[in-house]
Amino acid sequence: MKRISQFIVLLFFMSLINPNVITAEEKQKAAKNQYVIPDSVVNISKENTYPNPTEDLPYLEPSELAKKLIERSNVTIENPDLIRILNESSIGNAPHAIGYRATIFLGEWPLNYESQETTTNWEYQKINTNYFDNRGGEAPQKIFYTQDTQKVVKGGLTSTVPNEEDVKKMMLLKSMDKTKLQLSFQTIVGLGTKKEQIYNIPPKKVGYLYSHSPAVNEKGKVTYGEVYLVLRGNSKKIEVKNVTSQGIGAWIPVQDHVSFSFVTTNHPR
Repeated sequence: MKRISQFIVLLFFMSLINPNVITAEEKQKAAKNQYVIPDSVVNISKENTYPNPTEDLPYLEPSELAKKLIERSNVTIENPDLIRILNESSIGNAPHAIGYRATIFLGEWPLNYESQETTTNWEYQKINTNYFDNRGGEAPQKIFYTQDTQKVVKGGLTSTVPNEEDVKKMMLLKSMDKTKLQLSFQTIVGLGTKKEQIYNIPPKKVGYLYSHSPAVNEKGKVTYGEVYLVLRGNSKKIEVKNVTSQGIGAWIPVQDHVSFSFVTTNHPR
């Protein structure tokens, strides 16, 4: 019996030092590392011949009234457009409002988006190929990235949902906050964009420099509901009815970034 107890204790301590066991801290570190831009990905914002507009979607700060209404809501409200409407609203207090009752329907809205998974694909879409045949050469030849056509890279939702633009704004805000990357549902790489990063093609070889636009894959859940402004005397609150949730995903390109991969071979592809 004593030997069995000692064996169990030994197994316990072996499990503590098992290199295959991933701690919570290591998982968190791995999650952060996936958003770190690898060396193969370069920023072309200065070189890009097409000036992409900056996607500026700051969090809209609720007014004092809007903040009180949102705090009293039975469902979390994060939709910037709904918050903007509440910010523009004005409801005064009446000294003799006892018995006053009103319910105002503000419409059906996507109220919030809950991000469940955010991953990066650094080779989301191929945008260019630079090529040089050095099979007849006796010395190495140099090649560098030159965009041969203007390329429009579009993202989008993976399924159709009501109020698509509102949902895209909320997903974009959450993705940018998690990844700290400059994201946009559309980015353009202009004709003639160059990067003076040299790649050498050995003699008797064919060289290919492939260029890809990276993107973020966002997955989560959007919550909808019918929004009512309820007034009871001088009391004001938001009440949400018929609440529904729906899974949603999206591809969101990383703006003004290109991922390079260089390949040499004996034969043209």
